[in-house]
Amino acid sequence: MFGAFPFYSCAMSSDPKQRLKEIKKTLKQAAAATPKPIPVKPPEPTDHELFLAATKGVVPLYRPALVEHPRAKPSPWPRQREKDEAAVMAEAMTDLWPWDELESGEELLFIRPGLKLETLRKLRRGEWVVQAQLDLHGHNSDTARLAVAEFLLQCRRTNKRCVRIIHGKGLGSKNREPVLKLKLKNWLAQRDEVLGFSQARPVDGGAGAVLVLLKGWREK
Repeated sequence: MFGAFPFYSCAMSSDPKQRLKEIKKTLKQAAAATPKPIPVKPPEPTDHELFLAATKGVVPLYRPALVEHPRAKPSPWPRQREKDEAAVMAEAMTDLWPWDELESGEELLFIRPGLKLETLRKLRRGEWVVQAQLDLHGHNSDTARLAVAEFLLQCRRTNKRCVRIIHGKGLGSKNREPVLKLKLKNWLAQRDEVLGFSQARPVDGGAGAVLVLLKGWREK
């Protein structure tokens, strides 16, 4: 019956009380020889578990989703100033301007002196990407002059190099004459930022539109 405990060679006493003491002593020695288990510390609760425990039973309030739209940045150019500058430009654009066309006829064609003719040929062939457009349908001479001035001013400030101006073919005007087309060539020739212009290709408007090549914003 003592097989599970250490064996000691000392003889057992015949006295029952003494034997009981010896058995207790043996059990005590066996318990002391057995290593005690090391207690394992439970892991600390995570922040998420602590939050769930703290908010247990809490009912969230209804709140509609809110989207805060960023405010549009104001233009660095005052509106009144732009209109004033455009008005000054328009007043300086006369209907009569002594300039020489490179080719005769009704086709709009112009290149600033000192530039290569190849630049004009590329413009006529549509090799420049059109970056902005102005449609003059519905304008008379006065409103069209101001619209062209504002358009050129804005294109200059946004560094647009190639633009298209649709002047129409004059089918709805008196005597079916392209009034705006004839005036437009004079207006454009007076602007220093205009390097050249050419009648658009048929796919880009043909005789009812003109392609205009402008200076870059760094060019003097």
